[in-house]
Amino acid sequence: MKKILLISLIFILLVGLVSGCGSSNTQSSGQPQNQPAETQKEVTLRVGATPVPHAEILEFVKPILKEKGINLEIVEFTDYVQPNKALNDGSIDANFFQHVPYMEEFEKNNNMKLVALVKVHVEPMGVYSKKVKSLEELKDGATISIPNDPTNEGRALLLLQKNGLIKLKDSTSLTATPIDIAENPKNLKFSELDAAQLPRTLQDVDASVINTNFALEAGLNPLKDAIAIEDKDSPYANVLTVRPDNKDDPAIKTLAEVLNSPEVKKFIEDKYQGAIVPAF
Repeated sequence: MKKILLISLIFILLVGLVSGCGSSNTQSSGQPQNQPAETQKEVTLRVGATPVPHAEILEFVKPILKEKGINLEIVEFTDYVQPNKALNDGSIDANFFQHVPYMEEFEKNNNMKLVALVKVHVEPMGVYSKKVKSLEELKDGATISIPNDPTNEGRALLLLQKNGLIKLKDSTSLTATPIDIAENPKNLKFSELDAAQLPRTLQDVDASVINTNFALEAGLNPLKDAIAIEDKDSPYANVLTVRPDNKDDPAIKTLAEVLNSPEVKKFIEDKYQGAIVPAF
């Protein structure tokens, strides 16, 4: 009887030992081995941009960011005012459409604080015309349309000065307006308009100084159609802009890194063929 009891006890111990081993093989950290660990929650970034080339570049990086757990929502704007207002009020997390001189002037005039995170590309500003093939052909009293926002207006006048059409009182002013012109030998007239409207004025004016993003949207090729264009070393690099409160956000930093990646550089060079130049 005792022998049978002893054998039974040994059998029970062996069964328990085998069960314990089986349990350790099927569980890890309290979860079944085949059950996947909890996946990292996807983060959504809303980024404002003008359509060309900014939204196109963002569309290119969208799948790259997706692989990094970031869902990129692109919010398109057709002017230079609303993207900064939307960023400031928190409607979007970042914007991509402007250069630093414009951003700084906008901050000053609208009592807000923005942060330029990384430079992405340069869009050389150009002079376009449907009526003349060179600046030398402009007649006395010709009308030229230019952007009416402070920094791009000054930028346009600096381009005209560099090409010998005018001379400014301060030859380096980034915020010059037509009243700051000291010499105007051809008595040129200036029509100050919203930058987005400039391509539409080409039939009505003798020439127009147009930002490259709006020129591209209008089907103009800066390298082929412009009768004068900024140097490629222009200081007006377009930047990814954020707020002070989210500049250190990991998802924002990842977006900045991707926008400065070799893949984006190649995309810009291949797609725009020199009309837009990487700034990194």
